[in-house]
Parts: sequence; structure tokens; C-alpha cells
Amino acid sequence: MKIAVCISHVPDTATKIKIGQDEKSIDTNGVNYIINPYDEFAVEEALKTKEKLDGEVVAICLGNDSSKDTIRKALAMGVDRGVLLKNDTPHDSISVSKALADEIKNQECEIVFCGKQSVDYDNSIVPQLTASLLGYNCVTVVVNLNLDGNKVIAEREIEGGKEVVESELPIVISAQKGLNEPRYASLKGIMSAKKKVIEEKQALVSESYSEILLLHKPPAKQPGRIIGSDVSAVHELVKVLREEIKII
Repeated sequence: MKIAVCISHVPDTATKIKIGQDEKSIDTNGVNYIINPYDEFAVEEALKTKEKLDGEVVAICLGNDSSKDTIRKALAMGVDRGVLLKNDTPHDSISVSKALADEIKNQECEIVFCGKQSVDYDNSIVPQLTASLLGYNCVTVVVNLNLDGNKVIAEREIEGGKEVVESELPIVISAQKGLNEPRYASLKGIMSAKKKVIEEKQALVSESYSEILLLHKPPAKQPGRIIGSDVSAVHELVKVLREEIKII
């Protein structure tokens, strides 16, 4: 069985982000990049699936040369091969999904794992779009997964509870925190990752359907103020909430 895991090269969540001079991108100077945290759960589940069913795991990443570091991390964890879809231009979720879907189809993968979202754009729609473009089934925000032949039983988070879904291959699974505990790359894994192949391809990224017009930081938190100290302040408090803060 061929298993694909889609990974993203994202800024470390501990990085202090600065807006670039063009006000449409971030200033990358001093920014430390890592594998998208949710994608680590996807990589671990792909490896567990390989161990159970046998086969090959290929990591697919859309990005520039610096994304090789993220692919190497997946290879060190145990992924067999890496594919870098090279592209330096900004791209939205649909163009990313089209590039991933084309490569997944080319690799003839039956099951695809993704993180539920990337921590940079947080759109949380690439797994669903990719599945739709491939014509695959899709289960998102998965916290427990069982494979039995062609049958897939997945438990997913929903608002206020959990839901059990039954589906079948081919399928795209988006991983949520709690699905597993990602393994650490061993020294042996790190050394062997240096010998593993990262295939580089020029990505055929389609035109984006959306454009970033402006990036800005949220306004600084305003100091608190005391409206009053007894019930006589209720009327003024309601007025402030309605007319100034506009939450009621």
C-alpha cells in the first residue's frame, strides 16, 4: 500500500512574527521554521499504518529549498521518501490542494494523512479540498483511527462531543492532537534520513483564487476601567458594552 503524508514548513509557534515591508507577508529574518505541529500527528499515523499494513510512506511538501529541512524531519521519523514540490510564490489553499492532489494521484496513494490545519494560515480546508479534487473520501479532525482491510472507522471531534464515522479507501484523513503521540527521531533515523531520497519537482501551482491585501497586528490591549462599584453602574456598563465595545 502506498501512503502519502502531506506536510507544511511553517514558522515556529514561539517565533515573534514581524510584518514585512510590503505589508503583505512576514519578515522572515530570524524566523525559525519547523514541521507543522499537526502534521507530526499525521506522520506518526502514516507510520503506524505502514507498520500494520506494510507498504511505503511518501512525504509531500509544497515550498522552496528551505522546506527540505522539514522533509528531512519526516524522513528521520521513519518516512521512506520525500517529494518537494518546488514553488516560491505565495499560494492559497485551493492552489496548494491542486498541487498536492496532482502529486498524490501521480504517486497512486490510497490513503492520505494531513494535519487538520497549518499553524501559519489556519484555514483548515486543505485536506477537504484535496480529497474533493482526488475524488477520495475524507474524515477530518480525527482522534482515533482503525483500518480493517478496505474499511475505515474513525472517531472525530465535533462541537460538544465526538462522532464515529465509517468509510472506505481511498481516503484523506486529517489528524487532530490526541490521535497519537508522535515519535522522536532516533539517532539512527537522523543518520539514515541523510541518505534517503528527496525528489524535487517543479510544482504546477494554479492561479490563486484569493489575494492578501494587507497584514497587520491586532491592536494593543486597552487598559481596563472600572465603571462603578455597585448596582447603580449596571446601566452605564450595558451602555458601554452596547455602544463602545459593541458586543450586545
